[in-house]
Parts: sequence; C-alpha cells; structure tokens
Amino acid sequence: MALPKPPQTASDPPRALSAAEALTPLIESTYTSPDINFYLNGKRTVLRNPNPHWTLLDYIRAQPNLKGTKLGCGEGGCGACTVVLQVPDRRSEKRRVKHLAVNACLFSLVGVDGKHVITVEGIGSVEKPHPLQERIAKLHGSQCGFCTPGIVMSLYALVRNAYNPETKRFHLSERDIELEGHLDGNLCRCTGYKPILQAAKTFVTEDLNGQLAEDVPELGDLKLEKEIVDLVRNGCGSKSQGSCGRPGGCCRDKPSDSSSDEGKSPASTPPTEPASGSDDEPTPAVLDIAKNPQQDDSISGASYAKPLKSKENIEAGTEVKTTTSLEAPLSGSKHGVPQITFQEYVPGTELIFPSALWKFEPRPLCYGNDRKIWFRPTSLEQLVELKGAYPSAKLVAGASEVQVEVRFKNSDFAVSVYVSDIPEINYTKLPSDAELETAKELVIGANTPLTELEAICKDVFAKLGKRAMVLEALRKQLRYFAGRQIRNVASLAGNIATASPISDANPVLLASNATLVAQSLGKGEFVLPMSDFFIAYRTISLPPDAVIKQIRIPLSPPDTKEVVKAYKQAKRKDDDIAIVTASFRVRLDPDGIVEDANLVYGGMAPTTKTATKTTSSLLGRRWFSSETLDAALTTLGEDFDLPFGVPGGMAHYRKTLTLSMFFRFWHESAAELELGEVDGQVIDEIHRAISTGIRDDYNPYEQRVVGKQVPHLSALKQCTGEAEYIDDMPKTDRELFGGLVLSMKAHANLVSVDYAPALEMPGVVGVVDKNNITPEQNIWGSIRKDEPLFADGKVLHHGQVIGMVYAETALQAQAAARAVKVVYEELPAVLTIDEAIEAKSFFQHGKNLIKGLALDDKMDEAFAQCDRIFEGTTRMGGQEHFYLETNAALAIPSGEDGSMEVWSSTQNTMETQEFVSQVTGVPSNRINARVKRLGGGFGGKESRSVPFACYLAIAAKKEKRPVRLMLNRDEDMLLSGQRHPFQARWKVGMSKEGKLIALEADVYDNGGYSQDMSGAVMDRCLTHIDNCYQTPHVYLRGHVCRTNIHSNTAFRGFGAPQGMYFAETMMYNIAEGLDMDVDELRMKNLYVPGEHTPFFQKIDEDWHIPLLLEQLGRSSDYEKRKAAVATFNETNRWKKRGICLVPSKFGLSFATALHLNQGAAYVRIYHDGSVLLHHAGTEMGQGLFTKMCQIAAQELGVPLDSIYTPDSQTYQIANASPTAASSGSDINGMAVKNACDQLNERLAPYREKLGKEAPLREIVHAAYLDRVNLAANGFWKMPKVGYKWGDTNWDTVLPMYYYWTQGAACSEVEIDLLTGDHTVLRSDIMMDVGNSINPAIDYGQVEGAFIQGQGLFTIEESLWLSNGQFFTRGPGTYKIPGFSDIPQIFNASMLRKDNDGNPLSWNHLRSVQSSKGIGEPPLFLGSTVFFALREAVKAARVMNGAGVGPGEWKLDSPATSERLRLAIGDELLKRAEVKQKDGEKSFFVTVS
Repeated sequence: MALPKPPQTASDPPRALSAAEALTPLIESTYTSPDINFYLNGKRTVLRNPNPHWTLLDYIRAQPNLKGTKLGCGEGGCGACTVVLQVPDRRSEKRRVKHLAVNACLFSLVGVDGKHVITVEGIGSVEKPHPLQERIAKLHGSQCGFCTPGIVMSLYALVRNAYNPETKRFHLSERDIELEGHLDGNLCRCTGYKPILQAAKTFVTEDLNGQLAEDVPELGDLKLEKEIVDLVRNGCGSKSQGSCGRPGGCCRDKPSDSSSDEGKSPASTPPTEPASGSDDEPTPAVLDIAKNPQQDDSISGASYAKPLKSKENIEAGTEVKTTTSLEAPLSGSKHGVPQITFQEYVPGTELIFPSALWKFEPRPLCYGNDRKIWFRPTSLEQLVELKGAYPSAKLVAGASEVQVEVRFKNSDFAVSVYVSDIPEINYTKLPSDAELETAKELVIGANTPLTELEAICKDVFAKLGKRAMVLEALRKQLRYFAGRQIRNVASLAGNIATASPISDANPVLLASNATLVAQSLGKGEFVLPMSDFFIAYRTISLPPDAVIKQIRIPLSPPDTKEVVKAYKQAKRKDDDIAIVTASFRVRLDPDGIVEDANLVYGGMAPTTKTATKTTSSLLGRRWFSSETLDAALTTLGEDFDLPFGVPGGMAHYRKTLTLSMFFRFWHESAAELELGEVDGQVIDEIHRAISTGIRDDYNPYEQRVVGKQVPHLSALKQCTGEAEYIDDMPKTDRELFGGLVLSMKAHANLVSVDYAPALEMPGVVGVVDKNNITPEQNIWGSIRKDEPLFADGKVLHHGQVIGMVYAETALQAQAAARAVKVVYEELPAVLTIDEAIEAKSFFQHGKNLIKGLALDDKMDEAFAQCDRIFEGTTRMGGQEHFYLETNAALAIPSGEDGSMEVWSSTQNTMETQEFVSQVTGVPSNRINARVKRLGGGFGGKESRSVPFACYLAIAAKKEKRPVRLMLNRDEDMLLSGQRHPFQARWKVGMSKEGKLIALEADVYDNGGYSQDMSGAVMDRCLTHIDNCYQTPHVYLRGHVCRTNIHSNTAFRGFGAPQGMYFAETMMYNIAEGLDMDVDELRMKNLYVPGEHTPFFQKIDEDWHIPLLLEQLGRSSDYEKRKAAVATFNETNRWKKRGICLVPSKFGLSFATALHLNQGAAYVRIYHDGSVLLHHAGTEMGQGLFTKMCQIAAQELGVPLDSIYTPDSQTYQIANASPTAASSGSDINGMAVKNACDQLNERLAPYREKLGKEAPLREIVHAAYLDRVNLAANGFWKMPKVGYKWGDTNWDTVLPMYYYWTQGAACSEVEIDLLTGDHTVLRSDIMMDVGNSINPAIDYGQVEGAFIQGQGLFTIEESLWLSNGQFFTRGPGTYKIPGFSDIPQIFNASMLRKDNDGNPLSWNHLRSVQSSKGIGEPPLFLGSTVFFALREAVKAARVMNGAGVGPGEWKLDSPATSERLRLAIGDELLKRAEVKQKDGEKSFFVTVS
C-alpha cells in the first residue's frame, strides 16, 4: 500500500540532488558531445563514448600494433608508459609546437582531445628507425628492453623541443640530457644507465654537430658543475685533433669496413690468442655517421638458397632466394676495436603537427556509462557551473594523485571533470618587464603545468633577482617534484588542493604568505589565505562547490633584507616524495634585527605546518647571532616534538632534518645578506656534474663472430616498440582475464570467503580457488613442496592468493577481485629475524661449514690461539627485483587431449611445465611452456612465476577458454618475494699481526612463509662468507627463518652478496680494532693458490684477485686519491668523503643442485642454409640469445644473421634447467657447441669437396641430397663439480664451483653531513670474465649489476607496517637508482694481462670459448659505495668525537640517508633525539 509523504519541518535540510538530477540539465544544454577528436601517430582518430575507466595507456594498448607503450607501475613512477603529446606552445609569440612527454598510465583519455599523440611506433620502425632508436640499440642501451620505449620517447620530446625551425638549430647540450630532469621520470633496472646516457649525449654531440646553437652557460649552471676529482672524459685524453695512434684505432679514426682476422677454420673454434698488445689507456669504440651505414659481412648479410625439389641437381644450392641482415649491425672491427656507424639525423623528416589541429575548436565533452562519467568543460564559467550543480565532482588535471587513488586505493570518482583544457586557469601570462619591476606579486594561473611554472620562475628570477627569491625557491622544489612526465601536466592548484603533508610547494607558498583566488557559483570570486587553507590531514578550507582560479605569490619589496629559501630531503634526489621539506623566509631591518619570519615544514605533521613558537621567538632578535641560532634550534625541537611511533616513521631523522635545514638556512641567509663570515660548506648541497666514464672496448681475443661487440639481437626492435612480451601478444579468441583475490592480513584464519558480489559484476565469468583442485595438487614448491597455490583455511602473509576471479576484460576482473568479501580471524604474526629467533620459528635446514679445528669441535682451542677477538651482529636488508615487466602469463587450452600452451614470463620453463601438468592432471608432454623474452628477471621469475601460470591453467581447463594475467606492480611486489634479508652473529679471532685465525658465525635469512629457495640461498651465502680471505679454522651455521612475509626467493647473487658483505664488514671492524689500514689487512689475508675454502675447494691457477687489485689500484690512482680524501676530510667540516677498493670472487655453478648443471640445445640447418637454434636458456635482457647465436655462427662458419632463435619452449628442449646462477652461457653454450660439432662432423666431407669458402647453403644442399641428418641435439653436463654437504674428506670431496668469476671495484663518495644525502664521485670496476663472447653485453652486465648492487646497499629499503602489511609496493615508496644516482665517473674494464703486460690465458677453464659467467658476480661490487660511505661517516664521527672502534658504532645495509645521518654523531643529532617510551613501536618494520 502506498503511503503519502508526511510534511517536512523547516529544520529539515533540503535533499541533495543526485548526480543524475544535478547533471542531466547540463548534459542536455552544454555537454552535448561524447566524441574525443585527436591524432594518433599522424592519423586522425575519433573516439565515440569510450570506456570511462580507460586511461590513455588502456586505449593505446587496446589498439593493434601499438604495444610499445608499456604498463610498468601504473603510478607514473617508472616511465615505461611514456608517450609524447604535440600541442601548440602558448608561451611562444610565434606559431610553435611543443612536445610533452607524459605518463600514459595516468593521463586521462579525455585529455587527448585536440592533441597529437605520438607513441614509440610513430617515430620509427626496425625498417626505418629514428636515429635515437638506432643509437640506443647500437650503443647497447637496451637489455631487457621493457623500459626502452619510454626512455626513447622522453629523449624524443627533449630533442624535438630543442629545435628552432627558423634558425634550424638545436638549443641542446649534454647538460640538458643529464642535469635538467628530462629523464628523471624513467627507470631502467638492467643497464646501469651509462650506455643510454652515452647514446643520448653522443646523439647531441655527433648527430646534431653543426646544427647546435651556441648557448652561453648561465653562471648558476656553471656553479653547479663543480670540479670533480680526476674528471675523465670519453675518448682520448689528448687535446690533439688528430689520431693518437692507439692500437686498435683512435676514436678520431675513420671507421674501417674490414673485420678482424678469421680463425683457422670457418667451421670450428680457433684458439683464443690475443691479436695484438695494447697500452694502459682504455680504447673506446670508433663512432661515425653516414647516410647509408655499412655492415660487417662476417656477422650480417647472409644469403639463402631457392626452394628445391628432391630430384634437382646439386647446382641448385648456389641459387639465392633471399638475404637477411642484422637489425643493428656493427660496421666492422679494426684490430679488436668495434667500428659503429649511424645514419644521419634529418630534422625535417620528423612527424609534423597536424595542420587541422591549429584550427581545432574544443567543445565541452561528456561520456561514460552507468558507473562512471567524464566531463570536459572548456571555460571557467562552465567549470564553476558544473561544480555548483554537483560539488562532489572530482576535478582532474595531471591525475598523478587521482589515478593512483583509483588504481591502488579502490576510489571510484563516479563523476570526474577534466580541467586542464580551460584557458583561464591553465595559462600564466607574464607581465611586461616594466610591469615586473613594480609588481608586488606574481599571479599564477591555478592550472599552469608545473614545467611551465618552473620556466616562469626561472625567467622572473633572472629579471628581478633577489626580489623574486621566493620564485627561485619554488623552482628548486618543482625541479625535484615527481618526474618530468608528471610535471608536464600536473598543476600547482592540484598540488595545493591535494593537501599532502609532504607537499614540496606548499611550504614555499605558506612561507611567502601566498593567497589563493577561488570562484564559486554562489560566492563569485573570493580570496583564501594559504595560512588558513589547511585545516587537518587532507582537509582544506576550499568550499566543495568552488575551484581555485589563481595563486598570488608576493614578491619581496625593493631594497629589503629578505631571504626566502626551500629545502627537501628524500630517499632519492630525483622523482621522490619528501621525507621532510621546508621553506624559510626572514626579513631584517637595517640593523639586522628580525622584522618578519616564517618557518614552514612539510613531513612533520598531518598538514604543512608553521613552526609558530620558533617564528615568534625570532621576532626582534639579531639574526646574525649564535644565540639566535641556538635558541631557534631549541624551540624547533619543541615545535616538532615527534613521538617515536609517529606515522611515517623515522622520527629521529625527521626531527634532525628540521634542525639541519634551519641550520643551513641560517648560514645561507647570512651569506646572502652579507652579514658576516660563514662556513660556505654548510650552504652547499650535494650537486652532480655531467657523468663521464669509459669502457675498454679493445678485445685482443676477438674472432670472426665470437668476441665481437654485436648489439643485443633484439635491441632495435625493443627501441622501436616492436619487441613482443607476454602481454603484448594479440588477444586470442574468447580470451578471459584473471584478477587475483589477495589476503589483506599477514596471519589469520579464513572465516569466510564470499565470491557472490564479484560474480554479480559485469563481465565476470567465474572464479577458481582451492576447491577447484585436490589438496595434493594445491601444494607446490621449487625445492621442497610446502606452499599452497591457493590459501586453504589460513593466510600466512599479506597478499597471499586466496582465489582468482576471471572476466571478459582485465579491468572487470580486477574490479571483481576487489569486490570479494573475506572475513578473517587475525593471529599473531612473526615478521623479523629477531622475532623468528625468539619464537624458534625456523625451516629445517641444518647445513654447516667446518674447517680446521672445527672438524674436531675444537673452536675454543682455535680462539685460544688468537691475540684479539672481535664479535658483532650485522644486518642486511632485502631487495625488490623491480624488473620493469611484472609477472605475466597466458594459458591457451587445446581442444583435445587436455594439452595446453602456456606462455609465461619465466626463467624456468621446466618448472612451469611440471606444475601446470600437476594442477591440470595431464602428463608433462601435453604442456608446452613457452617464453620469447622477459622484461627483466634477476631471479625473481625463476620460481615465483610458476603459480600465476598454474592459476590460469586451472581456469583455462575449467572454462575451455584462454586466460591471461599480468600483475599490477603492487601485486607483483606483494607476491614475488625479494632478496633475502640476512643477519649474521659473528666472532672472529686474529693474530696481533693481522692474520685471520678463527671465524665462527650463526647466519640467518628471512625465508618468509614458505621455503622456496631459502635454504639454497643460505648455502651460497655460507660459501661466500670468506670472500677472498683465508681463515684456518671456520665454523659456520646457517638458519632459515620462517616468518609471515612473502616467500623470499632467488635474486641476482643468490646469497653470495650477503656473505661477502658480512666478510667485508668483519674486515672493517677488525681493521678498526687493530688500528690497521683495511687495505693492508686485506692483502695480509688474501688466498694464495693451494689454499682451501671452508668447503675444501682448492684455490688454483685461475686465482686473479691479486692481479685485479694491483691493476685496478693503478688505473684508478687509488693510493693518491685515498690520500686526497684524507686531506679533504681534514679541511671540510660539513662534507666528508670516503674511498675503498674491494675484491670479490663468485662461484659459478648451481652449487649443490648438481642435477641443474646441465644444458641442452637443438640445432637444425634447413636446406636453404638458414639455421634454427633452440636451447634451454631464456632471454631476459642478459643477451643469452645473442651469445648463443654468436657461438653457433662461429662454430658453423656462417654469418650471425643466419642463426635464428624464436623462443624458449619445453616442446623443443626437454628438462631445461632454469636460466640462473650466471650459468646460462656456460651450460647452454657448450650444448650449442656440441650440437654444432656433430653437424660439422657430418658436413666435413662436403666442405672438403666444395671448398673452404663455399657458403653453407651449398654445403647443406649437397648433404641433403645425400640424405644427411641436418639436425642435432647438443648436450653438456658440467664436469668436476659435485660437492656434498658434510663431506670433509680431502680425498673424496669434490668442488662446489666450476670456477670463480673474480673482480674488484674502487668507489669514492661524498656525503652531506647535515642531511645524509650523498653522491658517488667515481667508481672503477675491473672484472675477470675470461675470453668474453661479447664484451659489449658483458660490460652491460657489469655496469647494470654494479648499479643494482649500489641500490641494494644504499637507497633500496623494504618496509613493513607493524601489523604485517607490506608497505613498499611500488616506485612511490620503493626507490631504485635513477639516472642521477650513477657514479659521476663510471669506468669499466676487463682483465686482459698479468702485471708484466703479458696476455693471460683462460684455456684451462674448459668453459665455452674460455669465457666466464658474468650476470651475478659484479653485483656485490656495488657495496664499494656502501663501504666508502662507511669510511666517510667514520671520518665524521672522528671529527665529532664519537667512537669508531668495534662495538662503538655500526652501519647496517642499506645505508639510507636516514641511517647515514643518524650515524654522524654530531650535536644537532643529539638535540633532536627521540626516545622510545615503554610500549611504543616503530611505525615501520625492517625484517632483517
């Protein structure tokens, strides 16, 4: 029965209109078009009512043949999704176009209306690459290639913007490439950045040579580029413009088309003898430019025979049907030095701005569906009207915050309004110079992009000088805000309205007393003071129906003594959110008394906060007085008295930074106002110069193909976006997409899991979980089977997979997964190693290493022999793999026999095949596990990729439809595990002369909730804890901790870096305790041939550590620089430097997993002379496919391009060992050689008959007609290894490792004692790689591993919350090194000769081509940055009177800015101390 409505009283508020009621009239009257009009790579495109949930990236990747733009993180932090927008330049008085690099993963699709979108495919292809793409490929700037398209597009925007079409000149320099932040929004995990920078900078200096405008550097720019110790430039050190006559050729020589001498036989491996000697000066490759670059005929230009019938005669083999060439070939090689030629750059051939867009008239747009709707107003009036009608509408400009909330915080924003196309608010028109002179403020359009605002601040400051000091402070903050792609579209209004407590800009605006001009339908235009704007955390005083129109920034009055400065400290200098940010303003009267002051901080409270007590106390005081400084530091401690467990953690560090920043400002302002003498070192922050560095490209062992610096065979297609990864594969018929249901608790019973809400959502097809397989099928594990695929009754870590929902689209599946309702009963969680030890929570392991008196359990006697005994506990944090391509897989079921093809981004096809076979209930011969390439792996896809393939296979079998999954970055970081956190509790005994006598240690790793490979990682750690040092008596015990974090796994180095880190930490502690130089201590204890490791492996003739230390010490000028560092530290109070030289040995083999030390290959020669190669390895950027093809080409005597490897798959190679342990080239290369040897033996009679020079097509044609088998299976098992744990019998024990890859590195650093910030001044690396199969690829591994190691030991820190939730789940919270973090001088070389200059030989190795594995060994050498920092901190502690002896201090890894600052031991640190009260817990937890 319908009832009438009762009357409403006057007090009842009117009902708010629904979105439909409020907005429908506007849609009918104003927003009448749902069409987005734009151009895409030069083609006009109209989108009619597109999916409102799509970003620009979603749209681009939905298009055929546009897969180069990648999803790397989804939050604008990695740059893999970078595209370029061509738009009119409003700041130019002429008709100019500007090119904006933007993050497509964040950019709102509606924002492309009226613009030209350029993707990586639009600028070049493999057939016709852009010169930038070609140069990056040929100079080895692409390894896995997943990040490459984004880097190419960032550089492309820079180059296009630098061109003046009228003068036909480029305003571009090396400084622009590296120091102006154009690449700060791009990350690369493989290369170490150096070859990318070389490609970009040589493009400027060589391709654009003659087209560059002669810009005069600004004084400020010159100041930043301070002299760096022993600056080394690429190329010759001579000032002469002619050739230096260096062996192998000078960098000024013209390239030669000739290749190096061939071996004795084109069909066999010649002996690897050096071609010629070389002097000590490194030799770079010779570069040149030509219209039609030549190629080296020995590696590129193969020809193939025409089709034949069985009855055709033997002469048919001489006919040619086609030819091939490498995509990025060398031009030649001269005496072992590569000659590289590039095509010339012609600016006029670039994509032009479509003429139709000059006339484009934007219209108000509206599109969407019943769940989400978008509006795009084109005027301020329309925007104000819309907000008045529906105040809850979400305003979107750069979307850097909004899209992150949508993707990661499940925010909906059903009504979204794009506001970046409104001229009244997105443009700032500068006053004339005359008007500026008298201006009291600068009025900024609220939505002016930050890049434009940065340029405006720079221009105005250049004109007004100190009056505009506030703008210089703002510019400084903007320069380091986010990445360039975000700054190109983000706005100041968005930054203000977001009300982030760690905003970089808000402290500057508050300190300067800026005001906001807002406008609403009801109030019209009104003013809001910034001082009253922030009410509470993320809460502002802006009425919900109002919009910010302008920001008014006061300028200092003429002739006043006013200083405004800003500061920021983050984990990483570029593209990082602040830990603490601050801006200070002080105005003095003529007598130096404080008239006005404002001290504002971010990161110290829930809002941007003024230090009110300190500000008040400063008024009326004489500024330049030590009493004023001291009083202000005291009251600042009261203004920001943080509790120990403050949200965001780091209480002591943050409080110290508040004092340090003010301390710096006091000195800087005094200097600025010329109040008196101050220490200039306090003022100077850490700045970089343009980076330089060399590789020694001369290879005396170069052969016809092997040994040549051939670019990665996929490099060019990676640069053009044509390289296909798992998620780039075309969608198959009826394909579904998976979305994972993840645990939100670290340890809990599962009370209930309700899938009903998910199953009711649009597009959802079904769900799989533990109920779809048997309990036996649900258990898997890489070594021990102890891990459930799906949670069963209990969850054991945050992020554990409970089930998988699958739907018609990826977005639908992800939304549905979030809708599943899970009820938990929480249980206590064990997170850290210390907690595991206390709870006795361990996995069974029980492996020890014993040597000397430990064999008889007499370590007490060993220590009794010692003059000094040192003990300590050393911790080392974990490390996220952060491969750019997250885990991805695709399962395609067959229509018969239960067979299935499973594509997976995996390093381990065999294990993928085995467990998919298990969960689908079919034999392995019906599962074909395949992978073409990985976008990085580093061990993280050796085992942890397997479950994702299994989930898809279960669903694919159930639905009889293909199912695909690609993890979001946060999912991948939650699920894939990381490098194991470690802790060592050690005791070491010494003689008074400094000889090691006894070592005992309990070593713990944090395995996580399942074992995975934690035990094997511990084994390798124990076998590397000696590093390069002999200790007679050793007892090492390994313990694997069971905790409630994700299951930690393999990571490049696999426990060895942790072991060697413990070794070197002990050496430093010993040296300090003995008051002995650590380098002397190292030399006293180095192994000598004939001695044995703690696992009884003999040090043999291949021991090159003394050579490496001697030669690297000489080439790096170590002793001289070490003395210079000591002098620097004596004369500098606020900066300290450190330097170190550390050796490393890394064992090559799968250690005690003996069965994995085997490789297989299958080589087929087709009758046209082309060769198909399959082997057991996978390509993940390390160049394995390239090296294997080089080996096959060398052995078969054919050009490299005649060898083709399509992918890795279990239907071609059965029982493949994982590509891991740096053994890929060793085991698979020997298998390839074995197959080629078989084929060469079969073809030998035909070579003899047809002649040595006969091409392969003729030889195999003749053999085919004689019915010779032209296919061969190759196999190799690693000899001599076979160590068994517990075997201490000298007569029976077998080696654990096949050989040692050895190296050494020297690093020098400088640290800012006020902040803990640091820079790496120089790093030199020398590696013993044997006879390199491809030196360019090996150098890439050396440099990339070093930078990854540098990140491990410095800025990369994994954090959990106290409730067990994993915190660092993306680039916003987890920082890997960026372009600006690499050493400013970065040199790499390979061991070639002994100390007398005689060539070394590695023929004793019995490895393929006498080479050594190189993927993992250099990573530990990144620790030289850590130990150099440790030396710098020690120098600071000595200066400050703090203890530096054993037990008096420690520095654990990673050496973050926080840990460095807190170790300095100065007075500011003591004043800022935050004491932990009873019951207080740290906000963050580190689990080592």
